[in-house]
Amino acid sequence: MTPATKKPLFICIVDDDQFVLDLTAEVLAEAGHTIKTFTSPKLALAEIPLLQPDLVIADIMMREMDGLELCEKLSSSPELQNLKVIILSAKPYEFDRTQARKAGAAGYILKPFKTATLNAQVLALMKDAITIRYWGLRGTLPVPGKRSLIYGGNTICLSLEFPRERNFIFDGGTGIKELSNHLLASRGGKWSAKVFISHPHWDHINAIPFFTPMYIPGNEFEIIGAKHGQITMQEMVSAQMDGIYFPVTIREMGAKTYFKDLEPGTYDFDGIEVKAMYLSHPGKCLGYRVNYGGRSFCYITDNEIYPVDTAYHNPKYERELIDFMRGADIAIMDATYFEAEYRKKVTWGHSSINEVVRIADAAGVRELQLFHHDPDQDDAKIELKGKIANELLAAMHSATRCVVPKEGHEVVLECDYMAKTDASNIASDMLLD
Repeated sequence: MTPATKKPLFICIVDDDQFVLDLTAEVLAEAGHTIKTFTSPKLALAEIPLLQPDLVIADIMMREMDGLELCEKLSSSPELQNLKVIILSAKPYEFDRTQARKAGAAGYILKPFKTATLNAQVLALMKDAITIRYWGLRGTLPVPGKRSLIYGGNTICLSLEFPRERNFIFDGGTGIKELSNHLLASRGGKWSAKVFISHPHWDHINAIPFFTPMYIPGNEFEIIGAKHGQITMQEMVSAQMDGIYFPVTIREMGAKTYFKDLEPGTYDFDGIEVKAMYLSHPGKCLGYRVNYGGRSFCYITDNEIYPVDTAYHNPKYERELIDFMRGADIAIMDATYFEAEYRKKVTWGHSSINEVVRIADAAGVRELQLFHHDPDQDDAKIELKGKIANELLAAMHSATRCVVPKEGHEVVLECDYMAKTDASNIASDMLLD
């Protein structure tokens, strides 16, 4: 998978401070971009639909028109569907960043900017990408110590980051504490996200009370998942923070926290398509598919795929699962057991490597990723899983490849600005080594 070829941008810069306007134009022109400048936001608003630039960079505090108003008008124009707007402002306030996001801005750069890094910041904000980070990949129980130094010992948690500061979290096992530590170190804990819960077994929710950003005022989280009978998602998460089990109740969280009960179907979350389906596991367990910018990611945890030679084999469910995953760029799947282990644990709600490989190949998945490892499996056994999976795929002459993610690593599914008009420019950078 090779990175997309970058082309120079056509950029319109709008700022009524002539010095800043000239400096911004000079820096970006030296980087090879074509530049058109405006000191009048009203004139810019009139001419930009005719010019059809790739990008507009605009200040906020301008005399004729507020830059956020300009951004909103440009972003909502049907003539400018492929246009991106970046706010370049001296205002450091979170309120203004939030308003810029709501107005449709692709990003926010603070003045005074560093001339050496401005072009890199602009190009980073021009990318449409899903950044997937792995905070916990174990099932059932955390595994501390020497047995888990390579692949990690935390239970399930992944995060997905999208442009315009949109963030998803999948499950809240002990890995969510590592995500919390990362956010505290890099952002002071200021962060908001949608939290998708597959199901309420403890290895998927028991570290939510230790997720510090939920205690920070100004943050906002929505916890989403299937209710069980009459027990709502809010009740399931809140119950483990009852005074009997935990000294801090959910009422003491400082962030705005909402709950949503989800059923199988197709949803729009912040302009990102999310599909949900029930998985083969005791109780209600949801698998998720995220579709964004021509890219797709499937999250299939705690799922039992019955071999064809068992009495429980379910062809209808398999067809539904294959259709759900079809053509995904990445499918991260429960591969808890080796084949021999699985045969002793049929109906435990988890899959063998062999069955996961079979389904991923049938779905035409581009990359299969294995997770939800049994707590008795050390790093060597997890590495062996990946080797076996790739040997099986090779024997099938499959186009699917398999990797085993490591805790703390990331994958970037990248779709740059060119991909909006030319799908052949979609590319991804895999950062798993």
